[in-house]
Amino acid sequence: MEALVFLTYLASVLLIGIICTIISRKLKIPNILLLIIVGIVLSRISYKGVPLLEFPSQFLTSIGILALVMIVFDSSSRFKLKEFDQLSLYALKLTGAFLFFNMLFLTIALIFVFGLKFNLFYILLALLFSALMSGTDPGAVLSMFGQTKNKVVKILEIESLINTPLVVLLPFIFLDLMNKIVGKSISTIQFFDQLFPFLKDFLLRLIAGIGAGVLIGIIIFKVMRKQYSGVLSPLSIITAALMTYILAENLGGNGVLAVTTLGLFFSNVYVKQKVELLEFSSIFTNALEILVFVLIGLIIDIPRTPEFLMQSFLLFVIYILIRFLSVQLSFKKEEFNFKERVFMALNVQKGIAVAVVVFALSILNIEGIDILLNLTLMFMLYSILLSTVILKLSKYFIKREIKPEKEQ
Repeated sequence: MEALVFLTYLASVLLIGIICTIISRKLKIPNILLLIIVGIVLSRISYKGVPLLEFPSQFLTSIGILALVMIVFDSSSRFKLKEFDQLSLYALKLTGAFLFFNMLFLTIALIFVFGLKFNLFYILLALLFSALMSGTDPGAVLSMFGQTKNKVVKILEIESLINTPLVVLLPFIFLDLMNKIVGKSISTIQFFDQLFPFLKDFLLRLIAGIGAGVLIGIIIFKVMRKQYSGVLSPLSIITAALMTYILAENLGGNGVLAVTTLGLFFSNVYVKQKVELLEFSSIFTNALEILVFVLIGLIIDIPRTPEFLMQSFLLFVIYILIRFLSVQLSFKKEEFNFKERVFMALNVQKGIAVAVVVFALSILNIEGIDILLNLTLMFMLYSILLSTVILKLSKYFIKREIKPEKEQ
């Protein structure tokens, strides 16, 4: 009976998500915005003093890992090394600059704006947030351009592909560091004394992760190069991604890096009917996206105090200034006019990669994690609203060019 209740909850969330997606397309706004808002509204509804929708922690953990695995694989499998051109170099430069300045300035701003304790644990927590906010996913907004061929739009799309693996990987690195010091009175000097053993252990985790990704990739894709089944091949992709994550974690490696390696491996080797496989992966990923975005709004309880709203908005303004600084320094020698740079600076929409990491963190019992979760959800809402407004005004920032028929 209890299983039937949870299945009803799951079906209801997916149905609501589909309806929200249809409405968002009619209104020409990102479905992410409606999904999160619906989740927040559902979290406020209760029946006889009990939340209307409530999922067990094991279910949430399983969904979180499954979503994490598929999102990482889907994003990394679309990055082809042979297509790495000048625009990719621009995007790589912007990704590096944005990550560096976030880790420096946004970390400091978060500590001072929210008055966090200035100790090693909270510095690492702030660094985790800064790394997470370096991720961008303007796809849902920029897809509304239709058939366009604009250099600025292309750079933003490539940037989101490059920073997705980093955004998923870096927070868990900081989480590992935080787990080393949680509950211990470790000074900064003692921490640096332990840093070399940690780096050694981390390097072994990277090697094990990459090794697991390559091993599963060689086994699975060697078979798939010769044979294709409309039923079995797509299922093999999902199974391979999950097995890679499980193998890496059991070997003491980094599961996220292992799946990233598998995705890059898939992207750069010949596999029969690769386009169809990627399409199936996207469909499966889209279903998980709907679930994750609604559940995030459902399980994260944002403080409704004016103080928090003012602090979060102030931090977001600082964040946008950091983004503009990153764009300016990344393209100071390039032929992008001021309006194009402003357009790139203001398109910082957070997407499924950030959502999945937040979803995974929300299930952990870590001191101070509530601040990070609340802020991330607010940043997601702020960034989606900002990107949507900028899209409506895009004709004032960039020129839209229609793709030739042969390129479509």
